[in-house]
Parts: sequence; structure tokens; C-alpha cells
Amino acid sequence: MRTFFLIAALTFLVTISQTALAQSTNTGIHKRSILVDTHNDCLSGQVLEGRDISVLQEKGHSDYVRWKKGGLDIQFFSVYTGETPRKKAGFFQDAIDEIDSLQHIVLRNPDKFDFATSYHQAKRKVHREKVVAMIGVEGGHMIESDFSKLDTLIARGMSYLTLTWNNSNDWATSAMDESGAGKKLVRKGLTDFGKKVVNRLNEAGVMVDLSHVGEQTFYDALATTTKPVILTHSSVWSLCPVFRNVKDEQIKALAKNGGVICINFYPAFISKKFVEAKKYWEGPGKDSLLKVKDSQTAQAMIQSELQKTMPDISAVADHIEYIVKMVGDDYVGIGADYDGIRYVPQGLEDVTKYPNLTAELKRRGYSNTSIRKILGGNVLRVLKANRP
Repeated sequence: MRTFFLIAALTFLVTISQTALAQSTNTGIHKRSILVDTHNDCLSGQVLEGRDISVLQEKGHSDYVRWKKGGLDIQFFSVYTGETPRKKAGFFQDAIDEIDSLQHIVLRNPDKFDFATSYHQAKRKVHREKVVAMIGVEGGHMIESDFSKLDTLIARGMSYLTLTWNNSNDWATSAMDESGAGKKLVRKGLTDFGKKVVNRLNEAGVMVDLSHVGEQTFYDALATTTKPVILTHSSVWSLCPVFRNVKDEQIKALAKNGGVICINFYPAFISKKFVEAKKYWEGPGKDSLLKVKDSQTAQAMIQSELQKTMPDISAVADHIEYIVKMVGDDYVGIGADYDGIRYVPQGLEDVTKYPNLTAELKRRGYSNTSIRKILGGNVLRVLKANRP
């Protein structure tokens, strides 16, 4: 009997030791990697609402304290305004206001944030207990078809420009509109002006972001650019066929270009089951919700039902793995879309949870070299190719 208990105790201790070793290994590769997230909407989602992201916040997905807990090194802050400008001054002024808000955060908190516009600046400033802030402008409509405004955004430190948001602009058509889910189009793709915008971004060393753009715009941009492009927050159409995701041929074309696709964490972009549930529970004419007069109660009901189909970390890893298996581990990264998405996968509830994704990749047998590429190395390679 004593022998039995001794063996059981030894087995338990070995299991605990192996688990601790695995956790230590996962934590080590996560900390040693440069973690880059190419898309976060906290400027419009939190800062413009008056919240101070330099300290711990109860709301939202992001702030300095949680970024550092999650091991983030470089954050591309999305400068976003929708189809209707927030102020009468227009889209461009909205963009300037958000850039100003980010610069104020950096200036007020020099011990917590630093700013970078190039590969070498970013590399030099990481691993110093700071979040390195970079700017991504989400939507070509913010230049208002004016090259002088484009040049101003470049001068203010823009590191990528998303050619369209969901809305098409005068010179590029969006995925929403090209798919038929948005406005009816007379033409598709880039105009001559749009191709000049791509050329100007190439000259300035600003990455061309093809998230949100339609297929024709995507291929027109690839035919025009002389540098690798980026998709800052998109996922795989074959796994979740929604208009915002990219198809197999697009993935292959992007790899040929040398670019990178950064996987979006939004459940409606990574899980077909969640898309179907969301369409059902948030669709028009839902009888059970029509009987609920209190909107907060209705939202709680919807949240409870959607939680039943909420994807987890494995779904995000599936999108990463799909691209790796198709074209290799040089062409995928992380673009979570935190503070820009209403729902988040289980296990990735906020920016403290990045290590969980690293652990999942490790569990699947990814090497430390591959993990370093996926967490940030691939994005840094594309940044370097555009603006060393």
C-alpha cells in the first residue's frame, strides 16, 4: 500500500513539474518575442470618450497596465472615423484629432509610451517597459481625395493607410460594397488616382493596408505596389466566409508579394457557427426579443445566447494555421481589433490574454522561430521593407 501511494505521489509531482515546465517555456518564448498587434481601436473606443489608457481601466479591452501584463511591445493605434464624420470639419480633421490624442498620451507618459514611425525606431525602443505606439489610418476617405492631406498624415507619422473602410471612397472600392452587402457600385477597384495614392505610400515608406478592401481593389493594389503590403485585421474566408475575410487565391497572391495577413480576433470573422447565431439572435423580427421592452435586458439575453457558440483560442489558431499550411509561416501575424469589436473569443477576453495564444501555438507544435515570426517578426519584416 505504501508503495502504491509513493508511486501515486511521484506521478503527481512529475505531472506538476511537467506542467510548470511547459508554462515556463510558453512564458519564456512569449516574453522573448517582439509582440506586435497591428490594429487596436482604443483611440476611438476609449480615449475619445475621456478614459485614460495610461492607467488600468475597468471598461474596454486595452490600457497600459494590461498591455504590459499581456507582453505587448508594439501597438498600431487605429485612427478611425466611420462613414459619417464626427465633426462638421470632416474626415481629415477627425483623423488629426485622434493623432493628437495619441501624441498627448505619449507626451504625458514618457515612462509608459514611446512613438515610432520606422522599423529601426520600433526595434530600438522595444523591451523597455514601454508600449511603442505607431499610427495606422483606417480608411482612405480620411484623405478626402486630397494629396496634401495625405502628405500631412504621412508627416504626422502614419505607418499604414487602410485604402478603404467598409465604405468605398472616390478612388477605391470596399469589400462590403464589392460583395453586394453595401452600396451598389458603378465601378470596382482602384481608379488612376487610387493607383497614385499607392505609389505615394510606397515612396513615403507607408505600408498599404488591404483589410476592408474589395477583391478588385486588392488585386489592383498588388499590381500597383512596389513593396510588400499588409492586411492589418482580416481572417480566412475558407474557414469563415464573410465579406471581410480573404480567399485562398488572395492569400497566395499576398505571399507572392511578400506581405503579411494579421488575424482578426472578432468571433464573427473566425467562426461560422457564431456568424449563424449572431444573424439569428440579432436579426430582425426575433419574436422573443420583441416581447422584451428593456433594451438592456434584451442585450443580456442576446449575449447569453451568443455565448453558447462563442469560439475560443483554438479558432484563432486555426486561421493562423490555415495560412501557415498554405503558404508558410512568413505571412501571418496578429491584428486583434481590440476595442473595435463587440465580442471576443473565450480565452482572449482582453490584451492580457495574448500569452494564451502563444501557449496554443506551442501546444500545436510550432517552433520558437515560427512563434516569433507570427507574434511580430513578420510585421516587422514588412515594416522594414517599406520604411527601414
